[in-house]
Order: sequence, then C-alpha cells, then structure tokens
Amino acid sequence: MGADPDEELVRRISAGDQAAVQAMVARKLPRVLSLATRMLGDAAEAEDVVQETFVRIWRHAAGWRQGQARFDTWIHRVTLNLCYDRLRRRREWTTDELPEVADSAPLPDALPGDEGRRVQQALQRIAPRQREAIVLVYYQEMSNIEAAGAMQVSVDALESLLARGRRALQALLIGDNGDD
Repeated sequence: MGADPDEELVRRISAGDQAAVQAMVARKLPRVLSLATRMLGDAAEAEDVVQETFVRIWRHAAGWRQGQARFDTWIHRVTLNLCYDRLRRRREWTTDELPEVADSAPLPDALPGDEGRRVQQALQRIAPRQREAIVLVYYQEMSNIEAAGAMQVSVDALESLLARGRRALQALLIGDNGDD
C-alpha cells in the first residue's frame, strides 16, 4: 500500500490544526454526505451523521494508524457505523411513540415516475448490508477491495452482497413498474 493521501492532514488534525480540519471537511464532505444520505434516505439525518463523523475525526485523529487501513476506509466505516446506529433506533420505535399527525405525503407507489426517486426508494427497501455494498461500490465508487475493507468482510462476501442487492433492486423496480 502506498502513502495515504490523507496522512499529512490527519497528522495535522491530531496536532490541533484548525486549517487541517477545514481542509479535511472540504475534501471528504461530499462523499461522506452522499454515503449517509443513501444509507438513511433522509437528508437531515444524514447531515447529523456527517457532523458526528467529523467530530469523531477531530477527536480520534491521533488513533488512526497508517498501514492498518486507509483513512478513506476508516472515515467510511465511522459513517456507516453511525448510519447503522440511526437505522437501529428507527426499528426500536414502539407504537406508543407514533407521531400525533399522520404523514400526508403520498405513498411511494403514487409518486410521479421519477426514476431516481424510484431507485432511492427501492434502495431503502433492500437489506441494509446489501444497500451498504451497493452504495460503497456504485455511488462511492470504491473498488471491491476497498468496499470489502470498509465493510470488514471478504471480497467474496462483498460480491455476494452486491449480487443479492442487485437482484433485490431489480425485483423491486420491476415490481414497482406495474408491468406484472
């Protein structure tokens, strides 16, 4: 593995350099925000996750070690862990905690045929690990090796998740198309 392009910035961040923090945010914000948005399907919640991700970088920069994992892999793992924390909390809601006002938004199948929206909705309906694999490889443009590292699985396991995720998306998109 060659030198990590983020190594110098991380070293400066761990030394308390505010300019380095700003440079890291400028460098990583678009990809991390994109990852969180696609994983959570909620822009506001994704922004909260991204803010927490950068707070953790600032607090734990000294703990990252070159050679154990690329910094980009580490920041993706932090973001994914925070997303999974949010997704777990969503599942833990009980019926006693329902909002007082019903959501007036149209049901997904009543929305206009915007292809991007359909894909995003389908992405939210597949298994979280499959979604994670698809987002890392196709949206974050990570190689299979990098994505497997971020997910802490073997490349074979990643490829299996990708295949199952693509099949699940295809089934949802064809099923939602009304062409049954």
